[in-house]
Amino acid sequence: MLMAEVLVTGGAGFIGSHLCERLIQEGYQVICLDNFSTGKLQNINHLFQSKLFKLYPHDVIRQTSLRAKYYFNLACPASPVHYQTDPVRTIQTSVYGTDNILKQALEADGVVIQASTSEIYGDPLEHPQTEDYWGNVNPIGLRSCYNEGKRLAEALCFAYQRQYGVNIKVVRIFNTYGPRMNENDGRVIPNFFLQAIRNDDITIYGDGQQTRSFCFISDLVAGLIKTMHARDDFTGPVNLGNPYEITILELAEKIIKITHSHSKITFKQLPQDDPKVRCPNIDKARKELVWNPQISLDDGLEETWLYYKKIFNK
Repeated sequence: MLMAEVLVTGGAGFIGSHLCERLIQEGYQVICLDNFSTGKLQNINHLFQSKLFKLYPHDVIRQTSLRAKYYFNLACPASPVHYQTDPVRTIQTSVYGTDNILKQALEADGVVIQASTSEIYGDPLEHPQTEDYWGNVNPIGLRSCYNEGKRLAEALCFAYQRQYGVNIKVVRIFNTYGPRMNENDGRVIPNFFLQAIRNDDITIYGDGQQTRSFCFISDLVAGLIKTMHARDDFTGPVNLGNPYEITILELAEKIIKITHSHSKITFKQLPQDDPKVRCPNIDKARKELVWNPQISLDDGLEETWLYYKKIFNK
């Protein structure tokens, strides 16, 4: 039976690989569980140099006998391009996968840090979004496989906590970006960088006035670690994201400037249920976790651009 202090499902993904790296730097023994449906071996190759790191290739939908003190459950496609490709699998990963992790934590008396998402707020009617807001979600739309799957995963966590006493901590992750984000991810920042470096038209869906807030990966990981160390009776949910809000049009203009691109901006129809606004209220994270994002959008985009230049120029 493999045992570790920390198990990270989806550990070869964008967020998961950075989390594994940070945990190892802090001296934790880490098992990375991933089926590589969207994760990449190249994201974690450098971690094999550490004796504290082990890879367990596995699909979280299937049960294991892994035991740990802390379980970070990050396994699930997070990009619309990926989670809409196989919507049934997306729901199964959120529901069956979370159930399996909760069962393992129950047997091992472990702590589950569940990676939920700002998508549970849907196309919000409350702005910015607080954790008390129940959301405005289309339960049968194209995005429902992800946002409803994550809503049910949260419900499962709290059911296990109330019925069996499992120690849970639910974090709602808002838009996060940075190095190792898949250049073909389909989300807005890698899309814009890819189009800009090719001098292709930068495609904006809608009129570009919809807003997002973007959290740099190192800030997000710091918030996850702080959640891990939060007091036992702090269950969340807690928003983790950067409250600095920007329109998609302004983001496109920033990336054109950073890349010195000759791209023009074009507009296409907004996809179904695409949220018009998305911005976290992080008062709870500031109070309970003593956490606040440190990296400005300009600095984070510059660092992300350095990474993509290496990738795109290969």
